[in-house]
Amino acid sequence: MTPRRRMILSVAAVGGLAAVGTWATRAAVAPSVSGQTLSGELVSTQALKGKPYLVNFWATSCITCVREMPELIALHQAFEEKGFRTLAVAMHHDRPAFLERFVQDRGLPFWVLHDQDNQWAKAWGDVSVTPTTFVVDADGHIHKRFVGEPDFDGLRRWLTKTLG
Repeated sequence: MTPRRRMILSVAAVGGLAAVGTWATRAAVAPSVSGQTLSGELVSTQALKGKPYLVNFWATSCITCVREMPELIALHQAFEEKGFRTLAVAMHHDRPAFLERFVQDRGLPFWVLHDQDNQWAKAWGDVSVTPTTFVVDADGHIHKRFVGEPDFDGLRRWLTKTLG
């Protein structure tokens, strides 16, 4: 075995141990942040504690974000009556007119916030890639984080199990 290959395997093994170690730790607490939706409603993650919710960072210019929107709508509609909430947080660089038109044209049924001051993105770990989605459990802990399109089938299974 070459020294380079031995080094790569060593790094991979250490990375694997680090990944295993993260499973043993308790899930991170979702940040406490609040903001105003496009419709003028005040939303706070602290007030959402007690039921699971989803925070989706997206942009109107993001092809994957636009493509996943129907799935996000369907997930929200399937579990909203059981207390599940969805927050779509548009990135600071989104143009307000484009954002408002998108929300209106698509009839988005969940809360939509425009993160103009980047407060939400910073609070959730300096989110800069869209889509990035966080699923938070009823205790306020981050259950899953997806960079890219979420596993909607897995989310449906988890929400069915969690909410009954």
